[in-house]
Amino acid sequence: MSTGNADFRDSGLVFPPGFTFGSATASYQVEGAAAEDGRGSSIWDTFSHTPGRVWNGDTGDVACDHYHRWESDLDLMAELGLDAYRFSIAWPRIMPTGTGEVNRAGTDFYSRLVDGLLERGIRPVATLYHWDLPQPLEDAGGWPVRATADAFERYAEVMGAALGDRVHTWTTLNEPWCSAYLGYGQGGHAPGRHEPAAALAAVHHLNLAHGRAVQALRATSTGDPQYSVTLNFHVLRGVGDNAGEAVRRIDALANRAFTHPLLKGEYPADLLADTASVTDWSFVEDGDLAQINQPIDVLGVNYYSTATVRLWDGSSPRQQNDGHKASAGGTAWPGSDQLVEFVEQPGPYTEMGWNIAPEGLEELLLALRDEFPAQPLMITENGAAFADDVAPDGAVHDAERVDYLQRHLTAAHRALEQGVDLRGYFVWSLLDNFEWGYGYAKRFGVVRVDFDTLERTIKDSGLWYRRLARTRAIPAADELG
Repeated sequence: MSTGNADFRDSGLVFPPGFTFGSATASYQVEGAAAEDGRGSSIWDTFSHTPGRVWNGDTGDVACDHYHRWESDLDLMAELGLDAYRFSIAWPRIMPTGTGEVNRAGTDFYSRLVDGLLERGIRPVATLYHWDLPQPLEDAGGWPVRATADAFERYAEVMGAALGDRVHTWTTLNEPWCSAYLGYGQGGHAPGRHEPAAALAAVHHLNLAHGRAVQALRATSTGDPQYSVTLNFHVLRGVGDNAGEAVRRIDALANRAFTHPLLKGEYPADLLADTASVTDWSFVEDGDLAQINQPIDVLGVNYYSTATVRLWDGSSPRQQNDGHKASAGGTAWPGSDQLVEFVEQPGPYTEMGWNIAPEGLEELLLALRDEFPAQPLMITENGAAFADDVAPDGAVHDAERVDYLQRHLTAAHRALEQGVDLRGYFVWSLLDNFEWGYGYAKRFGVVRVDFDTLERTIKDSGLWYRRLARTRAIPAADELG
């Protein structure tokens, strides 16, 4: 579809009753307390403590210290008027070795967190996996081996029994694309492996883990939660000769490798053909696709930017992009005789180097509506990193982030007006936090964290978002509070 030259910046647009406004975080990025109360080690503990892996040698050992400051952080959420809070559970805090005994201190922490949210009228949206695989499971092979999906099913059973009476929405996985391709193919994320065949095996076992977890959560949750999975979609533009072929290949690898098994119960034939020289997909066993293809109540959509691709013929240096959300990690996958490369896109850009393209969000939502018309959608992450300046009075006037949010929420509203069954929007992120390989160098929060004192300060974007949550209408850029 074409969006022309429309201005994706508006105010006064009203969202429908029941539309959810929330914010999101992830356990390793905010919790800290990495070695407290029986928590085991994760692949991100190992990765971040390996010299040269993370900017400045930063780790998540302390992060935002949310583990100790959760009550005041929940008060902050209430002050922002959030309808819901999307958090992730640290698997190694629940089962330190990934299997075996359950750490009661871990389940108690998340039980207190859920109760605290409910006391403040905030709906708990719990993600089982946001990339912090217990290190012992990686030592045994990680996501490329089937046993990890077996262990995840057991972990889901434990959490369903512990919190399934109170959680509003269960999300099984966050961005399995990143876990598989960046963790096992491109190597820029934990565990940092460069094994294309292992990356594709990880794709399948993550899909399988999702399907099994949905069944386990349904069997153990005694409340009436909804069930979900969150994917980061590649909104693609093709350039050069055979642009359509370049888009098709990356769409198969990055998007349809997940949506088709999860929502259709099949792997795309062109994906299998494209990757035949890498793997024979023999890790897909009889019955797996039926296990994967479980009905879900809502599909989580993470969107940050678009990606531009072209076929590389070997005549020029191949460009790669290591952005963990905006490209296929720079991994050029074999086709028949050519590779696909990611090329630089026109700006403007965020501090991550990602292009700002709100029209891509509308395009994505409409495309998902067209392909999966019966599937409700939820924007589970959208946001931007900028170099925030602190004013002399301590305020953070992050006008660029306010503009980014206004433009993307306008795009979301346009999709709603065109019949997309969009249930809500979660801004990424509540807090400045540990931004994976970028350490603490990139700030996404609508709340600033001083990483020396851990003091929290609501930025102008947070005040703007509070007005949005209270009025259910998109504020003007200067309407704060």
